[in-house]
Amino acid sequence: MATPTVDRFLSEIGRLMREKNGNMMSNFLHYEPPWPPLYNQMIFELRHTYPVFQQSALERKCTEALPAEEEGDGGGSFSSFVSFLAKYFAFIRDVDVSQLLETHDKLKALLGQASIVLSASTGLIILQTVISLSRTLSRLAIGLDKRPDLVANLTLRETTVGGEEAGERVTLAEGSANLIREAFKKCASERSGNISGLDSDGKPEGRRIGIYLMANVCLKLFFHCRKLRSAEQIFAMIYQQSPPLSLYPAAQRTTFLYYLGRYHFANNHFYRAQLALQAAYNQCHRQATRQRRLILIYLITSNMILGRFPKPPIYQRPEARGLRERFEPLCHAIAKGDIASFRKQTDIDNPSTSWFLHWRILLQITNRCEVLVWRSLARRTFLLSGNRGDAANKKAPTLSLEDVLTLATFLEKRALGIEPKETNSNGTTAKIDERQHTNSIFIFPPTPAETPPAKDDEEELPNGYVDEDLLDTVDPPGPDLPTMETVESMIASLVDQDLLHGFVSHGQKRFAITGAKNASPLQVGFPNVWTTISAKMDDEVPGWVREGQRRVGGTVMHLSGARPVGA
Repeated sequence: MATPTVDRFLSEIGRLMREKNGNMMSNFLHYEPPWPPLYNQMIFELRHTYPVFQQSALERKCTEALPAEEEGDGGGSFSSFVSFLAKYFAFIRDVDVSQLLETHDKLKALLGQASIVLSASTGLIILQTVISLSRTLSRLAIGLDKRPDLVANLTLRETTVGGEEAGERVTLAEGSANLIREAFKKCASERSGNISGLDSDGKPEGRRIGIYLMANVCLKLFFHCRKLRSAEQIFAMIYQQSPPLSLYPAAQRTTFLYYLGRYHFANNHFYRAQLALQAAYNQCHRQATRQRRLILIYLITSNMILGRFPKPPIYQRPEARGLRERFEPLCHAIAKGDIASFRKQTDIDNPSTSWFLHWRILLQITNRCEVLVWRSLARRTFLLSGNRGDAANKKAPTLSLEDVLTLATFLEKRALGIEPKETNSNGTTAKIDERQHTNSIFIFPPTPAETPPAKDDEEELPNGYVDEDLLDTVDPPGPDLPTMETVESMIASLVDQDLLHGFVSHGQKRFAITGAKNASPLQVGFPNVWTTISAKMDDEVPGWVREGQRRVGGTVMHLSGARPVGA
């Protein structure tokens, strides 16, 4: 059977190869239905002339249609491109989009062959096609990962890339990400052209054009799979080999900075996270409300942990709709030192907690903001009962740790739902409805001494089963409330972090503020959290390549403050 449509298609592909028009070639290689009428005719010809068992004949057809002199300097680029084109014909001939797993496997194989072509000397012509295939494979992999009914019986084991343990179980989405990462590495390791990776106009050249496009697709999959170690490899390669981020389009910059900020956030580098997220938010288009909202959630959280709260106008923006109800109660609790309200806002039964868990920010808020609550509590205690000192008599302002303990205990009891003791009419103390210790469900009162133990092993104990190792365990006396040791350690920790300025007198159980001779004790002893933290940091964000950085041996050297030799 004659194949005029296939012949015409191959002729156009040969012309595009001679013109090195990668964008047009990407438009020619349709692989997602619905197919244009011309492609339906081509698929009909392929199915009748080159069925599955005629794959070798199809490759010969491609070899004859594309002139051999188009091989170039790569020595194998022509043969690899022929193999890719034959796989493309086989894909559109055999694909059944109703079978998602089979479609995923075929698309993955097609992308693998395209990546081989990408590594050749003439691989730039296939770059846009590789990017397009990667995006489609990413969407399909994430969609399948959300369908456990389709992948329940799928067991995928492969040797993972990047130094991870061989034989580790790899999910379908992670396997796709590993394949896309190989294509990213080919873009990042481009060695042709200028050593800086820029052309005469100061723009990225060669395969470096696709560095951030491929990186963003990989990062989307790795964050979906929660594989931060794999994401770290992407950031490390970019930090060592990529041209400055500012030379790439705004969409690529914004997406990359968002994932970079989330990576540093997950690793508890909140100052770096807010730098990257703030840059992403500033560069994100105002009409991209959904993307700006994603950035803003992590940006507010990072700044809140650093002691900087959002101003009311921020909540009026379209992308911040509904965020006031989530973050404002927390900010008020932190600012007032209200431990009870803070515990309530981070309690598992609070409606906002499930929202925090969904965005994976609950643990950071709970663990990192509690220290700020204690700082505010100490500051409020100083306002209520602190000794302002006497500069003339060289007496430093002090704060009683007993007062801090009293307030902390009162607030913790309120958080636990423990009401103050009430006196009955007969003068006795009413029973307090206190929460029991978590382990109390496994603890039972010991059997009275006069009651003989049961001789029959099968006889049930009156209070249920008790493990023999717990027979002598006693019920905890009550809820876990702060002690003086808790207060002393918390104040000492705040002093060590420079969030309080002074020292702790363990003998007198007081905190003394130093350096307040000619200034307000409140300002000296309780410095601004954001100012204190930001003063210790620099603006360097690992993974973010900026202009003016010179890299030697994979490291970044800042030359702005360099002085002449011998100075």
